[in-house]
Amino acid sequence: MCESQVITVCQEVVDSLDNGDRTDAIIIELSKAFDLVPHGRLLTKIAHLGVDSRVVVWIREFLLGRMQRVRVGGHLSEEVRVTSGVPQGSILRPLLFLAYVNDNSRNIKSTIRLFADDCTIYRKIINKEDIEKLQKDLDRLGEWAVENVMKINPSKSKAVCLTRAWVKDPLDYLLANTLIPEVNFLVTFFHSCVHVK
Repeated sequence: MCESQVITVCQEVVDSLDNGDRTDAIIIELSKAFDLVPHGRLLTKIAHLGVDSRVVVWIREFLLGRMQRVRVGGHLSEEVRVTSGVPQGSILRPLLFLAYVNDNSRNIKSTIRLFADDCTIYRKIINKEDIEKLQKDLDRLGEWAVENVMKINPSKSKAVCLTRAWVKDPLDYLLANTLIPEVNFLVTFFHSCVHVK
């Protein structure tokens, strides 16, 4: 899944570069995303996807009633109920997570691609209005993260301008009122390495 998303993004960027266009992209890191998924909300989202009710019940039985404790030295803590997170080591972990975050693109006009617990949002930039539209989409994505108990780490997220032309102005994209660090990207290297036509 991640590999096909990477190929899709690379091909779209290469096509844009071939057309002489500029694409601004924001690579967003979600912090501890797999551990933060609330079980109740996940089950509601799965049900709203139209999944057969028997499968929803099976997933509920798989998730609910889990307990955990911690061993420090020779001492065990009291057991506590696990109310969030998709179980580690489970083959269902990535599928359940994707079902939970699949609606993060609602009301977003820019292209957004998921890579497990990270995502990339990008847009072709022709004028200042396109920059403003991408910023509005970042704002919407930030609102979605708050509503869905996901933590975006703006300082570990990156903004990149992909173009063959010289861009003198820095990228000033914000996420959660924090400036996203800009990274320089060697487009010539990118283009020669990932051209997959």
